[in-house]
Amino acid sequence: MHWNILLESSIYFLALINPASKVLLLSSMDPPLSRKLIWEISVKATLAAFGILVLLAAFGHFLLSDLFRVEVYSLRISGGIILFLFGLKAVQQGRFYENDPHQARPAEMSIVPLGAPLIAGPGTITASIAYASEHGIATTLLALLFALLANLVLMLFSKSIGKLLERMHATGPLIRITGLIVSAVAVQMVCAGAGEWLVQINQNQ
Repeated sequence: MHWNILLESSIYFLALINPASKVLLLSSMDPPLSRKLIWEISVKATLAAFGILVLLAAFGHFLLSDLFRVEVYSLRISGGIILFLFGLKAVQQGRFYENDPHQARPAEMSIVPLGAPLIAGPGTITASIAYASEHGIATTLLALLFALLANLVLMLFSKSIGKLLERMHATGPLIRITGLIVSAVAVQMVCAGAGEWLVQINQNQ
């Protein structure tokens, strides 16, 4: 196993997971969540997301290629476009989500929307399937595990982080900077998918 690939993959997955949006979501709920409830929601959401991503990393390529006849590069492009719109919204509006505390009760939000699609979203799903094809399932699962654990630690302390960001007046700028990074990752996904598509065309000619 190449440790540099594992490290790069973990950082890449962490950028796609985007811990800032989860921290800001949990810390800005009205009424505020208790620390115990934040821990419960965070652990359940992480386990749900890990289960989804493991399943898709292991069987996603089979489901795409053999069942739906969809190539990985198509998933990269479509996932990149969706992720770009997600990041663009953060840059323009200063939020990653619709701030509607009545949309779901706190106890119900661990699976949806936190587990999916906020953690196991289109970008993370696309990357997990593509990385499993390129680097093997073991490296992909380890990278996902490290990224999810880092995201979990930040979510667990989201209340304290949120208060600190508010005192520093850094919440808005942080969201927009993170959105810009997410948009750049999305553009890279689209470019990579388009490059794979062009290579496929040249090989078939």
